[in-house]
Amino acid sequence: MKRREDSNPFEEEAVNPFSNGSADTGSKFRLPNFGFGQKNDATVNIPLDSMNDPNKRERELASWESDLKRRELEIKRREDVVGRAAIPDDDRNWPPFFPIIHHDIVNEIPVHAQRLQYLAFASWLGIVFCLVYNLVAVTVCWIRGGGVKIFFLATIYAILGCPLSYVLWYRPLYRAMRTDSALKFGWFFMFYILHIAFCIFAAIAPPIVFHGKSLTGILAAVDGFSSHVLVGIFYLVGFALFCLETLVSLWVLQKIYLYFRGKK
Repeated sequence: MKRREDSNPFEEEAVNPFSNGSADTGSKFRLPNFGFGQKNDATVNIPLDSMNDPNKRERELASWESDLKRRELEIKRREDVVGRAAIPDDDRNWPPFFPIIHHDIVNEIPVHAQRLQYLAFASWLGIVFCLVYNLVAVTVCWIRGGGVKIFFLATIYAILGCPLSYVLWYRPLYRAMRTDSALKFGWFFMFYILHIAFCIFAAIAPPIVFHGKSLTGILAAVDGFSSHVLVGIFYLVGFALFCLETLVSLWVLQKIYLYFRGKK
């Protein structure tokens, strides 16, 4: 009986993947069958067209490049936030002639938020000016026989109101703009609403505390005209200042709220 010769399982087929003889060898590369078992034998087809397509490679490279640029911008933004957060607040630089607070909107606040920060800064300067003018007007009333108690109250309003307004709502807003902190934004909204309520109360000046003459509101101005015209004029100007501060504060509150909602 003649013995049948088995083929060598490790012998490779002479297949030219770059020949144009058939459709399978022209565009696909076929790995040789090593004959380790018919059950697990498989043919792996590697498309050569995708490897040789320059347009596809260019699209992939462009996609990778845009993704890298996006990641670089994100990393730079985070580094800027960390850098702004690391700036010490004890570097006092404002006002320039007598520095008492740290304030540098140009270098610490993002460009797109600087206008809002300047508006809030104007609002804070407005309440400071209102309280100082209120002290001056009440001093005139005291000199005209209004009593020393209203002078002491107006002095307390000015001494406590100026720094507290900075600490309670302006500095939290400054830090919120610089670090994009939702918690500091919430702190600002809470105390800024109280600030607006105080401005409305001062513009009315109801006769609750010493007949309302410790604040230059409209009711105190009407009562001031009955005693002395000069006192009434001073109080009427104070009433206009508190009304203006209230309107500006409401506008600032709306702008910052819309900015905060847009950041979420």
